[in-house]
Amino acid sequence: MSVSRRDFVRTGLAGAAGLVVLPEVFAQATAPQNEDGYKLWLRYAPPPAAVADQYRRTIRQVLVEGTSPTAEVIRKEMAAALTAMLGPGIPVVQSSAAGVDEGTVIIGTPSNSETLRAISPGVDLTRIGKEGFLIRPARTRNRTAIAVIADGEMGALYGTYHFLRLLQTGQPIDRLDVIERPRVQLRMLNHWDNLNGTIERGYAGNSLWQWADLPGKISPRYADYARANASIGINGAVINNVNADARILSAEYLPKVAALAEVWRPYGVRMYLSANFSAPVTAGGLKTADPLDPGVAAWWKAKADEIYKLIPDFGGFLVKANSEGQPGPKDYGRNHAEGANVLADALASHGGTVIWRAFIYDEDVDPDRAKRAFIEFTKLDGKFRSNVLVQVKNGAIDFMPREPFHPLFGAMKQTSVMAEIQATQEYLGQAKHLVYLGTMWKEFLDADTYAKGKGSNVGKVVEGSVHPYRVTGIASVTNPGLNANWCGHHFSQSNWYASGRLAWNHTISASEIAEEWTRMTLTNDARSVRTIRDMMMESREAFVNYTMPMGLHHLIGGDHYAPMPQNARAQRADWTAVYYHQASEEGVGFDRTMRGNKAVDQYFPEVRNQFDSLSTCPEIYLLWFHRCKWDYKTKSGKILWEALKEKYQLGVRQAAAYQMTWTSLASQIEPQRHREVADRLAIQSRDSAAWRDQILQYFQTFSKLPL
Repeated sequence: MSVSRRDFVRTGLAGAAGLVVLPEVFAQATAPQNEDGYKLWLRYAPPPAAVADQYRRTIRQVLVEGTSPTAEVIRKEMAAALTAMLGPGIPVVQSSAAGVDEGTVIIGTPSNSETLRAISPGVDLTRIGKEGFLIRPARTRNRTAIAVIADGEMGALYGTYHFLRLLQTGQPIDRLDVIERPRVQLRMLNHWDNLNGTIERGYAGNSLWQWADLPGKISPRYADYARANASIGINGAVINNVNADARILSAEYLPKVAALAEVWRPYGVRMYLSANFSAPVTAGGLKTADPLDPGVAAWWKAKADEIYKLIPDFGGFLVKANSEGQPGPKDYGRNHAEGANVLADALASHGGTVIWRAFIYDEDVDPDRAKRAFIEFTKLDGKFRSNVLVQVKNGAIDFMPREPFHPLFGAMKQTSVMAEIQATQEYLGQAKHLVYLGTMWKEFLDADTYAKGKGSNVGKVVEGSVHPYRVTGIASVTNPGLNANWCGHHFSQSNWYASGRLAWNHTISASEIAEEWTRMTLTNDARSVRTIRDMMMESREAFVNYTMPMGLHHLIGGDHYAPMPQNARAQRADWTAVYYHQASEEGVGFDRTMRGNKAVDQYFPEVRNQFDSLSTCPEIYLLWFHRCKWDYKTKSGKILWEALKEKYQLGVRQAAAYQMTWTSLASQIEPQRHREVADRLAIQSRDSAAWRDQILQYFQTFSKLPL
């Protein structure tokens, strides 16, 4: 979040010019070495000699005063990064007793740094909060320095990683003027890891958490995970599946959880747990989990006290209740607010939070699954405790390749609403397809809800600017595993990265994030960066083209990967494909208009009217909201059948082109990484054609038009 520059123009801190990337200089980078992707975007690859010389002239010493574990993390990170990028010889020191040399980078807070106190009198850091930071030129004892200054240690850590990001991406650092603060309070990852080591919707091996080894044996991967999160501003993680095993709350597992929390603490990553609503019965031996039963309330209070004794900064509980077979308050005739509040009361005295998922779709609420959560939760607005957030998926179905934004965003005025996005690509090619999701999330966050008139976009709703939420947040379902590259597909790392960057600041462009990630992770060669960035920016639309274009959705089978538009058998109707596309000889699509099931009426009038009319509904959502005849004339002038065929064919061509594009980059990408990505792109090209062929052949049996 931007803060006025003049608020920080005080004694010792001079104003400065903006930032300009130096891409053409980076075109001189040295030949790539073999890498397996483990370092993620923290490779700290050496820049070319000219850039390195510029940085060495500016950075001659690093001063990080303070004795806390976080201060030590900053010192180690700066030492490792500068040595890797610029070579040995730049000291990282803890004390200014010997004086501050010309070219010192001073990192810390006025409370832990005597030097920063001396050069920043009168600077009001409270406006940027404990996690915000300022990076400015400074003068101390007639010497030029760079100050990375914050009001809290986490801000100093985030400022450190931001400074290193500038170096990694080729920014000039001699005249810095950076003021940043996060736009939401909770910036989280949700892991769907099971206690047996498997991961639901995980595509990169088994779980990171080695429960059999904990708490006695600590894998170095735990700290590397926390480093990666801190570097992009993630400040919390739920480590277990929302389909929760109650044993995670037991005396057997809580010391193991506490050991992980201890590793994460210096990096500012707070521990959260998914809680099974029936834990008082299955783990506590009670006869009921009724949230209004005094014994149940006492059990949750005692459990919270037990957890906080082991983990003093425990964040709270994430709960999936009365959804897909999970227990919940409705089992006892209670509502979701009553269920959430009993946990919230247990956590309140400790400062903990309950995150209650809105992913519910009981069939008795409404025939259309897309409408059900809105109906249930809007009735409860204002009835949740102040330390409860309702976590809402970006769309009303389930992380589809494209969905209109969930109508709950903007509709909940008295209840904090937290956005849930998914980086693990469950429905977007899993770890087989290159699909950069920054573009999808920007489409979602920039969508205008009109909750308080034009400009009330989803991002502003989530940050609490539209309605005054007490707690704000964004969570990403991100399931790294034990594979060397963490995510299965090297490019899937970009979605972990983008989820953190957008949670920090949803106004950053998807293109800027893609370029950052590419420069930090793959190459700083200017032409290669442009090529990769452009491929990433197109990739999500390409996937939509060859899988579910023009508002089609859920054309899959049980594994959520393979095309299966004919899928008509499942445990429930809304797990089938035919439930959604409703194809027949008369046409295709789901009529959610005011003439149909009136789902559009869950949006504010301006949005409702746009989606309701064929003339104004964006064609990217056409078949989501409208049922159209096969010969319906689209805005391009083509009939619907021809437009669909064109989209599918375009997507296949795009996927095939990625193979040739990637081949052209072989000289700039590490050999192992290049080969592994090339193997995945071959799968993507092959499977995109399978999607096209199977979907169109199936729909042609209804349209009867030429294939």
